Amino acid sequence: MKRLYTNLTFQVLVAIVLGIIVGLYFKGFAPAAQLISKTFISLITMLIAPIIFFTIVLGIAGMSDMKKVGRVGGKALLYFEIVTTFALIIGVTVANLVKPGEGFVTTVKADTSKLLVYQKAAADMHWTDFLAHIVPGNAFKAFADGDILQILFFAILFGFGLSRMGDTGKSVIDLFEKLSKVFFGMMHIVMKVAPIGAFGGMAYTISTYGIKTLQPLALLMASVYITMALFIFVVLNIICRIYKFSLWKYLKHIKEEILIVLGTSSSESALPGMMEKLEKFGCSRSVVGLVIPAGYSFNLDGTTIYLSMSVIFLAQVFHVPLSIEQQLGIIAILMITSKGAAGVTGSGFIVLTSTLAAIKVIPVEGVAILLGVDRFMSEARAITNVIGNGVATIVIAKSEGEFVAGVE
Repeated sequence: MKRLYTNLTFQVLVAIVLGIIVGLYFKGFAPAAQLISKTFISLITMLIAPIIFFTIVLGIAGMSDMKKVGRVGGKALLYFEIVTTFALIIGVTVANLVKPGEGFVTTVKADTSKLLVYQKAAADMHWTDFLAHIVPGNAFKAFADGDILQILFFAILFGFGLSRMGDTGKSVIDLFEKLSKVFFGMMHIVMKVAPIGAFGGMAYTISTYGIKTLQPLALLMASVYITMALFIFVVLNIICRIYKFSLWKYLKHIKEEILIVLGTSSSESALPGMMEKLEKFGCSRSVVGLVIPAGYSFNLDGTTIYLSMSVIFLAQVFHVPLSIEQQLGIIAILMITSKGAAGVTGSGFIVLTSTLAAIKVIPVEGVAILLGVDRFMSEARAITNVIGNGVATIVIAKSEGEFVAGVE
């Protein structure tokens, strides 16, 4: 029994249940719960930049063949595009079959102030700027802002530079190895308070948004959750079988990260833990360092499913008939816009708003209908994103011969 109490998975599960109870019956606790959740996420994000940097640099510096770095990156981007396209098609197909928006009465009260914020953010979003943004103007600012893609770019260049030094760079590599262990040690300390963070996140969500807000959009929510489950246990499972590893063993291995994401509604809260867990699972450090950070911007399977289903849902709500050609056009637009969504709460909403503005056939104001339940669907998005990125890392590692069975 004592061992059960000290198990992090058990502690997080209990914390989530307590968070639901507190959220339902103690509404006034919401500000304190939000503070607890934000503080825990800040503790995690504080460690993301250095962990990503050291993991990538040490991985690249340890590679004898620099062409392999480019090959791994190219394979990862190709994999991301293929799998997220499948996710988009599945989302659109299920939304057309279930028709969650038909007969929906738009009586949901919208928070117009939030809607204006999302509209402004969407208007400011330019995808060419997103690509240019990958290159940091100031490396120190990239670390201060926690910009994952900029840190990834800088770390790859740094790793290349260090690898060219040969034996003279060994002292730097040794120092970085020690510093990397320090930051992972810090992460283990932070993870001890993960149950408190999960409790705060769940209590805030339930107390602020309430269970009643789910009722008008129950069919859409059910459709989104079922579609994401199908994607994980059918599409990703097929990929796992092709590459000869068990989806269930992988999910069991990252169960703590999944529960933390469920509690905090943020996939970034699991990023450092996922990098360490995937190395233990058998992936090489270099592949983990390249694929996981890139996946947080380019391989958001859950976000793409949510976006595709939400667009079709809103078209049904406003009785906008979409032809096959128009739906293919929407998929094409989402293939681009979904790549700009970071793995944090709320970003999917901004991308949804920008997508509606781009297709110009569905009222942008319609996103207000989803405001009340977006937070509840955020958990499903984040969990699917995390699981998908882990599968991508294992696939790339196996294809490169950079996988040595660990806990598998």
